[in-house]
Amino acid sequence: MVNNQKFQWDAVYDVAVLGFGGAGATAARFAADNGAKVLLVDSAPEGHEGGNTRYSGQMVGAGTDFEGLKNYHEHLAAPLKPDKKVFNALIEGMANMGDYFRKYLDVEPVSMKKLLANTPSTAYVTEYPELPDADSYDAYLVHSGVDDAALWKILRQKVLDRSDKIDVWYASPAKHLIQDGATKTVIGVQIERDHVLRNIKVNNGVVLAVGGFENNKDMIQGFLQSSYLSPIGTLYNKGDGIKMLEEVNAQLWNMRSFESLGQFHGLSLRQEEGARSTYALNVFWQESSTGSVIVVGDDGTRYFNEAEMNRHGHIYNHGDWVVPLNQNHPYMIFDQQKYDELKNEPDDGLKVPGFLEKAIKASSITELAQKIGKKPETLTNTIAEFNFMVEQGKDYAFHREPQTLREFSENGPYYAIALRQNMLNTQGGGRRDDHAQVLDPDNQPIPHLYEAGELGAPFVNKYTTGGNVADCLISGKIAGENAAAVKQELPVSGGINLNDVSINPNFDATSDEDNQKYSTSKNQYLGYSNQGMGDGVVVRTTLSDDGKIANIEVLKQTESDDYGLKAVQELPKKMIAANTYDVDAVSGASQTSKAIKEAVKDSLNKVVECRVSQKNIL
Repeated sequence: MVNNQKFQWDAVYDVAVLGFGGAGATAARFAADNGAKVLLVDSAPEGHEGGNTRYSGQMVGAGTDFEGLKNYHEHLAAPLKPDKKVFNALIEGMANMGDYFRKYLDVEPVSMKKLLANTPSTAYVTEYPELPDADSYDAYLVHSGVDDAALWKILRQKVLDRSDKIDVWYASPAKHLIQDGATKTVIGVQIERDHVLRNIKVNNGVVLAVGGFENNKDMIQGFLQSSYLSPIGTLYNKGDGIKMLEEVNAQLWNMRSFESLGQFHGLSLRQEEGARSTYALNVFWQESSTGSVIVVGDDGTRYFNEAEMNRHGHIYNHGDWVVPLNQNHPYMIFDQQKYDELKNEPDDGLKVPGFLEKAIKASSITELAQKIGKKPETLTNTIAEFNFMVEQGKDYAFHREPQTLREFSENGPYYAIALRQNMLNTQGGGRRDDHAQVLDPDNQPIPHLYEAGELGAPFVNKYTTGGNVADCLISGKIAGENAAAVKQELPVSGGINLNDVSINPNFDATSDEDNQKYSTSKNQYLGYSNQGMGDGVVVRTTLSDDGKIANIEVLKQTESDDYGLKAVQELPKKMIAANTYDVDAVSGASQTSKAIKEAVKDSLNKVVECRVSQKNIL
């Protein structure tokens, strides 16, 4: 969007950060620490911000050996060659990630490699052990747990701790960059706020941190040549950054690069379009990929080694690991024996709910083929060829290990489960330099425009655990600090002084976080917990005159809509009935239950504190 006439601004900030995920939170925090007044916006409503960082395993790519990490990542990218300066800035950040954790996150890093030492799960850290210097790579955690949003909560809290310098707007998507037509300087951003487009003047820098295009079907088809990929992370990454970059004539790169995750090489139970994907881990994944089970593609034939360890969606192909051309209608095929094994597998909390309930049952392979839209003769031949290779003790097609093979039963029933290829994240975006500046087609920086995180990330070809989260922390810091640097005043352009500011007096630019106030009356006490999977839980506990719990209100929670909501609805009732916070958790919602219990406990502790205080006054 070009600024070619004088118009009224609705608000003025030093820095605008677009996207409240890991990269955006980091950029906003460091911009504020460098003296900038920051506007941080996100298209998601409160409780759903966080981008893919919120849903990631919270693992951060790290190490201590710069040269080793550099050599390993160069081999991961090969035969492609990433930009040297940007690449070196990333590796330098990974090599110093331990210091970053201590200095900026206030935690001692937990080495995932040490945590998983001497277990098969070590492969999740070093996904390509055959490459040179693979041992230099590690993944750091903020505590000895994963998949609990612990890192995201720290990053979010760092933003809230700077509320005097950072205004946060939820449900406020950035729509356009405002660019001076003569100098090409990005002088502002247009943001949709309460269904009205607002013009925000930005003095020093705009940081694009809106993530990729996982939820934009047209872009998936255009850039990745796939009809649809099921998102694992946020549902709010819709390619808005790509559109804004195109508007200002930015150079795009890495548009074909994306990652997957899930069972097999990145598949999961087929969900309706627009829903987040779920996928199995650990024992259940291993059990579903061995024995009398195969995966077939659109034509009813196998197309990869089902027992191969998942490497973020890459499969072995003639000496390299590549992302395959994704199938539109893949199916997992298995017999009754495998069905019984999966059914009897203990639930460790990592199984996909309702997985076997989705199974299509048939008395014969022919009937099964007809039910799933495959040619009966093709699927019959596929099963026969697989059984023959089992007899030979060798998978001639895809070299599955002999111990993972078992013949399909001659008698039915047989089963099929519809799968879909997952989308973890995309890497494509604006080409950036080592100062996180976005470049134009001539490799010149577009003034005042910066980028961080998965939008335009430097990863190409093979990818390994924690790389993007590390980049969020590294590029977010670089972008935030550079965007905050005070710039020279803009020249007069087209007869207009771009430094003149006319502010809309009727627009309230108050931060959404300024409204987080809760009232209490007699015998009421507030409690808070940062546990759970959301942004925290706030409760108001009311006591009767004789000191018993009379009511518990959950004033704020952003837990999941399924099991999390069930805990929100049921747990307060159980606590009131038992007159204690210490009740059993709701099944399937252990983290949410823990958060509610901790918040109620916190409120009850304030009862004691209040009475002690009153006693001291008397």
